[in-house]
Amino acid sequence: MQGGGGVSCAVAGEAPSPAGPHHHHHLAGGGGGGGARRLGLTIDPAGDVEAPAERIGRLVRESPVVIFARRGCCMCHVMRRLLAAVGAHATVIELEEAAEEAAASAAAAAAVPALFVGGAPVGGLDGLMGLHLSGRLVPRLREVGALCG
Repeated sequence: MQGGGGVSCAVAGEAPSPAGPHHHHHLAGGGGGGGARRLGLTIDPAGDVEAPAERIGRLVRESPVVIFARRGCCMCHVMRRLLAAVGAHATVIELEEAAEEAAASAAAAAAVPALFVGGAPVGGLDGLMGLHLSGRLVPRLREVGALCG
């Protein structure tokens, strides 16, 4: 799928939006996925209620590039843009509860927005920039199968 000269990876069964294939999932505390779309990520498997730490761990394992952030986070936008510029599209999980934010921060050993690549914590924007400037970002993304093409 080619658009505007950039490379686009779409999740099977999902039509990319005009702004690109940005995947946003909202996590809310309660069980039952109540209308949550399943795009390879299971928000609430079988309606079970997961502890925030378990949910964060599972989401990190299910997607090669995940960013946990608050809604409207400008740093998350910058992270997404950098990843897209090198050919990877992150799954963005917007955290809606303090317990989820605390669990994501603890798992990443960084404040949100928190990035995970291949299940491993990268940290925040500073960690992503460090990987990119050292020339290790693209090889790491390729290693975990997160690059298009």
